[in-house]
Amino acid sequence: MILTEKETSVINDLMTQEKTCIEKYGKYSTYAKDTELKNLFSTLQEREQQHYNSLNQVLTGTVPSCDVNDSAGKNYNPTATYTIGKSNLEDKDNDCFLCTDAITTEKLVSSEYNSDVFAFRDTNIRKLLADIQVEEQNHAEMIYKYKTTNSMT
Repeated sequence: MILTEKETSVINDLMTQEKTCIEKYGKYSTYAKDTELKNLFSTLQEREQQHYNSLNQVLTGTVPSCDVNDSAGKNYNPTATYTIGKSNLEDKDNDCFLCTDAITTEKLVSSEYNSDVFAFRDTNIRKLLADIQVEEQNHAEMIYKYKTTNSMT
């Protein structure tokens, strides 16, 4: 499969965003105060790395299979760490900031995939990008559930 110049450019742009997400989640896993949130950010870092690797495969001429699995966000049930009366407000505020920023990033990245999918003529690439877009939405949902469980909304 040979990509057009525009398709190659779009994939490179998406890879830049994924790389930023990988780096952000890596840093946020160290900045987070709560172990549950540290683990969530580490998990999301791994998933963003999978997205990056999939996009890199497209650049090399292979489109990886995808399952359009939207269960990760639905099935994530975080444990509450910050409970009323027992919360360290400074730690909670720190973790809330990280979550809010991460959700904002996921919204942006998801939106890019939603728009960029139309730049491709190959059905399998469009399916892959649509799958990644759903997974980005799942990431935001998981972070939102963490925030809700910890009374950060």
